[in-house]
Amino acid sequence: MAIKLFVTDLDGTLLQSGYPPSEANVRAVQEAVRAGVTVTIATGRMFRAALPVADALGVDEPIITYNGALIKRVSGEVLYSSFIPPELVREGIAYCREKGWYLQVYSNDELYYPEHCDESRGYEAEQQIAGHAVGWDGLLEHTDHVCKMLSITSGSEETDARAAAFRAHFGGKLEAMRSNAAYAEIIQPGVTKASALQQLANVLGIDISETMAIGDAENDLPMLRAAGHSVAMGNAVPAVKSVCEYETDTVENDGVAQAIDKWVLNRSCQLS
Repeated sequence: MAIKLFVTDLDGTLLQSGYPPSEANVRAVQEAVRAGVTVTIATGRMFRAALPVADALGVDEPIITYNGALIKRVSGEVLYSSFIPPELVREGIAYCREKGWYLQVYSNDELYYPEHCDESRGYEAEQQIAGHAVGWDGLLEHTDHVCKMLSITSGSEETDARAAAFRAHFGGKLEAMRSNAAYAEIIQPGVTKASALQQLANVLGIDISETMAIGDAENDLPMLRAAGHSVAMGNAVPAVKSVCEYETDTVENDGVAQAIDKWVLNRSCQLS
């Protein structure tokens, strides 16, 4: 197969938590680029948290951020954006405040949360960014150009329950999903990494059949289903492994680099 566009998730796929991309992954990405393959990122992260990773990889292509809500070139040109209406942001803030749930809001590519706490500190350490503690009332002042909101929980069972509660409460006006065990992502309905992948492929003039995507979590599922070829990380959740064409090694063992070597650069026999 000929892969012209390779798209990788970040956390749990290209990156171990709190670490930059490994030398092996950087090497593999750069070799793929030299071979004529377009390599880019599709992540739930905010743009400014993904940009240092793109720089470390040497990626100079548009990157997909906020789970598909923003496609933006490294140079800063916005190719696509989908913002949650301010009135729905305010409703989401009020709902979480009433429930006593932690919530952070991303407005104009800045991070805001009610107060410094274990959740905010853990997130900032993982993403290598700094946010702003503004109080619950202060959050209501940051409702413009919001690509997503995020509620952090104690684990996957609580995350799934919280996402389900969001979907039920907002009746299709907002979508909620689990992006890792502790993260319940709240975004516009219809916004996925899959829709962003298709838009990016169109911009680049690449047929979807010539794309390959790799990921590990539930929010990667739409993209993995939409891509011409799909790879599950060895550490991926069962739902991801069940839909993918291939499975590579874990994030700790540079599964992305191995996938590029095997199925993009064709350096070994393909696995089934």
